[in-house]
Amino acid sequence: MTNLELRLTEMLSPAVDALGFDLLGIEYLRAGSHSTLRLFIDHADGITVDNCADVSRQASAILDVEDPIANEYSLEVSSPGVDRPLFTLAHFAAVVSEEVSVKLNVPQDGRRNFKGTLVSIDEDMINVEVDNQVFSLLIDNVSKANLIAKFG
Repeated sequence: MTNLELRLTEMLSPAVDALGFDLLGIEYLRAGSHSTLRLFIDHADGITVDNCADVSRQASAILDVEDPIANEYSLEVSSPGVDRPLFTLAHFAAVVSEEVSVKLNVPQDGRRNFKGTLVSIDEDMINVEVDNQVFSLLIDNVSKANLIAKFG
């Protein structure tokens, strides 16, 4: 997570919690004048469109007052979906032995993308098996990760 995403998480988590939801994580996607701030929320009973709208209104009010992002952006609030994003070690711990996709900020072993089975977690490392080889990836080097949905 970037410093901005960490700051936004700290800023918005209390409000999302107060509404009864979990703020799984935040993505800020810079794209010139079309940047997107995406919040992923979850609840044991699932997430509805109305839930997303409630969180969006609350987050918008906070962001309008705090004004942490200088340029224009679109705010999106979403459920994690079937390809659940993974932001923290706890998120990874919950899906050990599942298929994951991991993208790194800085290449490791000559590659930036890893798609395979999450075999274990050791302190601040996630261990992903790709083609019968286990790669130990530093969580702080992960730019994006998600669970790979299985159908059928």
